[in-house]
Amino acid sequence: MSDQVRLQELSNQALAYLGDSVLELMVRAHLVRRGLTTAAHLNAAARDYVTAPRQAAAMERIAPHLSEEETAIYRRGRNNIHAAAPKSATVGQYRAATGMECLFGALYLEGKTDRMNELFSLAFPDADTPQ
Repeated sequence: MSDQVRLQELSNQALAYLGDSVLELMVRAHLVRRGLTTAAHLNAAARDYVTAPRQAAAMERIAPHLSEEETAIYRRGRNNIHAAAPKSATVGQYRAATGMECLFGALYLEGKTDRMNELFSLAFPDADTPQ
């Protein structure tokens, strides 16, 4: 069974769940590389990256750079039926953030680390490229 078929068999929720963790790890690695050392500073800085509004803005930056396959994965997650969005985000922002999480989850499962790093750099231009 190919990776593409396998990805199609996974639920949107599973891809978003994994992608949330992938993005969190990328953000944490970036912040540690920046020299932040205390848990309080790290957690406060991480919140600036992992909120739905910030991820929605990041998706706007990377959308023009996505392949057709990546766009399809993003749309699949974005169009997923959601519960209510958090109070800190609009429904559109929450959906875009979920789509981004699905995309990063899929890239991770496909072993496309270089592509994840490239998209992370485009998504968060103020961040160093993760190693």
